[in-house]
Amino acid sequence: MSFFSNKLGIDLGTANTLVYVPGKGVVLNEPSVVAVSEQDNKILAVGLEAKEMIGRTPDNIVAYRPMRDGVIADYRVTEAMLRYYIGKALGRWNIFKPEVMVSVPAGVSSTERRAVVEATMKAGAKSAYVVKEPILAAIGAGIPIHEARGHMIVDIGGGTTDVAVISLGGIVSSTSVKCAGNRIDQAIADYIKKTFNLAIGDKTAEEIKIQIGSAVPLEEELFMKIKGRDFVAGLPRSAQAGTNEIVKAIDKELREMIKAIKDVLQETPPELSADIIDQGIIMTGGSSQLRNLPELVHRRTGVHSILAEDALYCVAKGTGIALEHLDTYKKSIIAKK
Repeated sequence: MSFFSNKLGIDLGTANTLVYVPGKGVVLNEPSVVAVSEQDNKILAVGLEAKEMIGRTPDNIVAYRPMRDGVIADYRVTEAMLRYYIGKALGRWNIFKPEVMVSVPAGVSSTERRAVVEATMKAGAKSAYVVKEPILAAIGAGIPIHEARGHMIVDIGGGTTDVAVISLGGIVSSTSVKCAGNRIDQAIADYIKKTFNLAIGDKTAEEIKIQIGSAVPLEEELFMKIKGRDFVAGLPRSAQAGTNEIVKAIDKELREMIKAIKDVLQETPPELSADIIDQGIIMTGGSSQLRNLPELVHRRTGVHSILAEDALYCVAKGTGIALEHLDTYKKSIIAKK
């Protein structure tokens, strides 16, 4: 009765939450957003529905993200969000409690890790496992993490950039910086505000990043029409921006990410450094899909970088694979209840 192998992997991200069911793949990919009504503190919508509401709600409804920088900022709301996702992934007729594996950033404290385990258990899991993101990203990207070889993973999500060197199934050196996709969006919004006197929302900033953003200047620029509110007149208007302006706008954030990579490279034992030069740096996570980011990493570190396939799904796929082979990955897994 393998049909009832109730296992779920959850990539609990700052920007998106992905749910992976072994055998089925990623069954759910929704924004980590919850809409709450202020008056009676009731949860109105979760995920896509709630994201549509961001920046468009009346006063008594607040749409917010319970995960900040990859860590639970609002416990109750995160639990409700997890319950919603677990329920949605399993279908409503399911009476069996699932085993759930959740990813956490490499830099989380044990308290934060416990919070994730507890929220998952309260949301209806039979048992909860917590694994560090870079390890899952590596498993999902198809890297044989148990070999005695060094592999470098750079996982750039919405809230955190996790950089880790993995060998023999464990993390040798790592760092986690709270500078990732959301900070890039913020930088773009600030730049548009300063340069064009236009106020734009997070969603528009993200669209600009995806449509015309790049990590290195392009010879043939892409352009995009940006619509927002004029700061001075207070009326809607539009302006046009090109790729190379955006490259300049996000320079500081990109630098911080590159610095994180360099810091980890500097701490890496020489034998593993040799492996990394052979293998290259593997980039995963949604924000690593920024145009030419691997190229920038290569230019600044001298190590060639490869974008993993399905970069956005690597961590989620990793949770699924690790769940199917719990015994193999025992060493890398923390906290079972």
